[in-house]
Amino acid sequence: MRIAMIGAGYVGLVSAACFSEFGSEVVCIEADPRRLGALLSGDIPFFEPGLRQMVSRNFKAGRLTFSGEMASARGARIIFLAVGTPRQAQGARADLGALESAVRQVAGVLVRGDRSLLVTKSTVPVGTARRVEEILAQERPDLCPEQDHDVASNPEFLREGSALEDFLRPDRVVLGVRSDFAWKLLSGLYGSLSLRDVPILRTDRETAELIKYATNGFLATKISFINEMADLCEAVGADVANLARGLGMDRRIGPKFLHPGPGFGGSCLPKDTAALVEFGRECGVRQRILEAAEEINESRRQQVIARVTKAVGGEVRGRRIAVLGLSFKPETDDLREAVSRVVVPGLVTRGASVVVYDPVANAAATGLPEFRDAEFAASAGAAIERADAMLLLTEWNEFRGMDPESICRLMASPPVVIDMRNVFNPQAMRNAGVHYHGIGVP
Repeated sequence: MRIAMIGAGYVGLVSAACFSEFGSEVVCIEADPRRLGALLSGDIPFFEPGLRQMVSRNFKAGRLTFSGEMASARGARIIFLAVGTPRQAQGARADLGALESAVRQVAGVLVRGDRSLLVTKSTVPVGTARRVEEILAQERPDLCPEQDHDVASNPEFLREGSALEDFLRPDRVVLGVRSDFAWKLLSGLYGSLSLRDVPILRTDRETAELIKYATNGFLATKISFINEMADLCEAVGADVANLARGLGMDRRIGPKFLHPGPGFGGSCLPKDTAALVEFGRECGVRQRILEAAEEINESRRQQVIARVTKAVGGEVRGRRIAVLGLSFKPETDDLREAVSRVVVPGLVTRGASVVVYDPVANAAATGLPEFRDAEFAASAGAAIERADAMLLLTEWNEFRGMDPESICRLMASPPVVIDMRNVFNPQAMRNAGVHYHGIGVP
């Protein structure tokens, strides 16, 4: 089956690579000349474990190609729309400008009598499938809906850092369709997953669009909940690690997303939670739980600065603070909505000298204004050398191997560690002489 993927961003490129891995012929259409040039030369414009090898393998096999021309989509049975849908400059809803532009261009390559299926893969507001149909009717009144084209929704559930695993071994595949034609095409495309007993859920398009937002809203709520429980644990002398373990053993709750930290970030949870709150207001159905999750998350970011200040004696001015981990999570260089973009300039503004290090995201951070006054280190050891305090924000595996004795030897005395991910063993740190501060621990 020939597939066109409009957009070679995170979702589009990962999806295109995986569909070609399934054996489909995929053309990935990218409008950005620089990104297209990079892809054609074998370069991947973002960090995702295993993706470079998969793209290279399928590109060499001829199953995956790249183009800057929408005409390359002509003849594709399924056309996925995977362009960016960022938050609007004013308001919280998704900006569909790029998607609507792509639909207008796609309309020009549809062939009368050759039925094609347009599928939204991007995270889009409820009602977007209907909007796509409206645009097609405006651009191509000569085409007959349900005879020359159909529109479906197939939301993605990819986690940065484990996207290939999430695509190839998903918890479920959601297909929002209105016709048996769309269902047959899409369920056949994902047919290889049925060998792994992956559930494929057929639903209407509005429900599929809402499932994506509801999923991220629930995960954001779960993170905010465990962060508040961590604060309560500190107040009463309980241990949040065992509390989370006890919660997660309940099958109705599950253990995932019950890890306290500095709050959620990235390209999905903050944007999608805000969009769902806004959509609820527009529909007259206030989403009060999600509003609280947003408020908790925002306050959490400011708490990090307060924790550092308290740990070093109430004043960061003149102190050297090492910040380990800049990306919003490990195994990615994504800095969108990362807590480091709040904490680093916040510490600098308060007079601290800040040195930062991330195993992957250093290069991406150097171009952002939030880090212009920070010093970049080439390693974790170089970052903490002579530092008064070490603040761990992202739980990269590289940091887990730092032993307390080396930390004491490199840092200024007394060494202070603020561990916002509970990566280190508190007792081992304290036995070595580190002034250790975790989250939700006595």
